[in-house]
Amino acid sequence: MSTPSLGRERHPDLGSSGPSAPLAPRRYAWGVFALAFALALTDFIDRQIIVSTFPFLKDEWGLSDTQLGALVSVVSVTVGLGALPLARLADRWSRTKSIALMGAVWSLAAFGCAISGNYAQMVAARAAVGAGEAGYGPAGGALLAGLFPQRLRSTVAGAFLSAGPIGAVFGVFLGGLMVGQLGWRVTLGVFAVPGLLFALLFLKVREHHAAVTGPATATATRHVPVPPASLRAILAELFRARTAVPAYLAGALQLVVLSTLFAWLPSYLTRAYGYTDTRAGAVSAVAILASAVGTVALGNLADRAGAVRARNKLVLPAALALVALALLTTAFGSVPPGPLQLCLIVAGTFAVASAVGPVPAVVMDVVRPSVRATALGMMVLVQNLFGLAVGPLLTGWLSDAYGLPAALTVMPLFCVGAAAALWRASRTYEQDLRVQARRDTPPSDAL
Repeated sequence: MSTPSLGRERHPDLGSSGPSAPLAPRRYAWGVFALAFALALTDFIDRQIIVSTFPFLKDEWGLSDTQLGALVSVVSVTVGLGALPLARLADRWSRTKSIALMGAVWSLAAFGCAISGNYAQMVAARAAVGAGEAGYGPAGGALLAGLFPQRLRSTVAGAFLSAGPIGAVFGVFLGGLMVGQLGWRVTLGVFAVPGLLFALLFLKVREHHAAVTGPATATATRHVPVPPASLRAILAELFRARTAVPAYLAGALQLVVLSTLFAWLPSYLTRAYGYTDTRAGAVSAVAILASAVGTVALGNLADRAGAVRARNKLVLPAALALVALALLTTAFGSVPPGPLQLCLIVAGTFAVASAVGPVPAVVMDVVRPSVRATALGMMVLVQNLFGLAVGPLLTGWLSDAYGLPAALTVMPLFCVGAAAALWRASRTYEQDLRVQARRDTPPSDAL
């Protein structure tokens, strides 16, 4: 009998007898996905809608571009600092209850943004938004990973994480429509209401678990807490796989560029094209929507490439990172404002999202199921502190010093580092998959 390629090997998982085995009834799994996606959507609307208020805050409070960028970056800082402890809480307590709690916290913090009386209060409220968001991605990603088979993880992770750019689309577009009519305060607070409702609905979600040796389709049970472990043991598990560190780094460097575009494209269009806030929001929404499509489509393409050979799941986004570099530096550095520049920006934003789905999927592939939320928490920590927090703030600083067009020309150079890190991770991914498969295979399965 011939040996199948690594991309098609059996990778045992919690409650699964193979990569195609469902871990929960399909309809239930997709229902939970829909609720998780909807809550994430309100998260990123609350997180991103502030960029449409930049011109109003700049005029009312006399803020610099650096200060405006900090209102975006402070959320990423608190998300990064809180991600790991809150993800560990989700692993040990309850992922669904953690999700409900965090959704309520960031929604209430969005109200705080709306009633801020000065810049310091706004910074504090935005930090609270990040504190609420900190553990949601890891807990949600780990919950979904337990509901879907390994062969779909990049696709599901990419679709779940596409709530980020899609939420940013709604935030920028609807913010641009509302801010001129309703004012910046109502604009910042209105989406807190659906966030609270979705958070409360998560209290009705049941977590699905099964023993490793159990049937392919799990039954609903209570969350099984992870036994206490030392910090040293947890870190050893998170960094045991050689693929993990370059994967964490690659995701962060790619997000430097993506967060820059999300935060500053509306302001660039207002300044360079003379667009109204509404039109700048609409055009920015098209570019951000392209990144959402790229997150899902390129995540699925990475899954398909990985089915041929596992390392291709990382090689493909490495190549696309260089494509994004060429498109974006050309757009902002060589092409004058006009239709061609807008097309290049949209195409570059599509390509730069190529690593959003594969990176968390790869991280979950190479750690034990019991620490998936913690592993994603580590990923969120690195990506927020060294990715999402860097892009808007550094771009604002460069804009104050050299102008916004120059800043947007320089920032895509981070794609070079992302491509190098993805390539490095691809060289060890297949071996780490084999090691993890052996660790998760019950002794009774041995031939």
